[in-house]
Amino acid sequence: MKTEICHLPAKQQGELERIKAVLMEEFARSIERATQPGKRNGKILKIILFGSYARDDWVDEPENGYQSDFDLLIVVSHEDLTDISDHWYLAEDKILRDPDVGRTLNIIVHTLADVNRALSRGEYFWVDIIRDGVMLYELPNHPLATPKPLTPVDAYEMAVGYFDKQVKSAQNWMKLAQLAGEQEMDQDWRNKIAFNLHQAVETIYACFLLTTTLYFPRSHNIKFLRSLAEDREPRLVEAWPRDSKIDRRRFELLKRAYVEARYSASYEISAADLEALAASAEKLRAIVEAICGSHIADLKKAAAGS
Repeated sequence: MKTEICHLPAKQQGELERIKAVLMEEFARSIERATQPGKRNGKILKIILFGSYARDDWVDEPENGYQSDFDLLIVVSHEDLTDISDHWYLAEDKILRDPDVGRTLNIIVHTLADVNRALSRGEYFWVDIIRDGVMLYELPNHPLATPKPLTPVDAYEMAVGYFDKQVKSAQNWMKLAQLAGEQEMDQDWRNKIAFNLHQAVETIYACFLLTTTLYFPRSHNIKFLRSLAEDREPRLVEAWPRDSKIDRRRFELLKRAYVEARYSASYEISAADLEALAASAEKLRAIVEAICGSHIADLKKAAAGS
């Protein structure tokens, strides 16, 4: 794995140094407050940059709504330290508001045991991180496992299992949104449509990521999921217009719907917004099903020839 970020412009290098410092500082504060031994003795074992900024194919056009996010894997010593809301929320919020960081940060947090199990199974997502990632921080004497390739048959069977389950689930969420849309169109019903569309989009991204990488992060943040998916497959960008302010606002409304459409009295979304979002969700579903179908066909051929 690479250990240098000299391929990045000075600005992004500085942002990553700032992010790393904040993560370490806030984590130290978090475990100081902990009472359970697993948390109080917890350690960050590795911080790994992955995705477009690791591969050197990022996009930086914020004026057009297209800007790659920083993606970081944080490897920790204990399962209790993987809870984002418990140990990492304050650091994420601080980085979000930091004027010296000019792009969104996405983090996933896993134990070394979890990462090494996935590498030993040859799961694509983790193998790609080992191949393309950049080690920003590492505590000595905690090695990563050597990746072992999946057998073609296992790869095919896992992908098919994930695809079948997630496609059905996404279709059902879309049906629930359509059912809500057939009711009297007051704000309460519009909110319910928004929530169901959020769940449909989240599930469509789960379908794509699980089928093609065998991994899905524990997150309901569809902006993060969109970033992970589009980083792997640029064709998915077609589903979400970004050129106009109203398009970007609508996606933000959908992102917020997971919590606010159910619990916030101030959340409002219009019928026009819902119609546009539903059209994008359907387009995303069609693109994902086509890509995943092609991927599974390739896996089937490889399995038949093994």
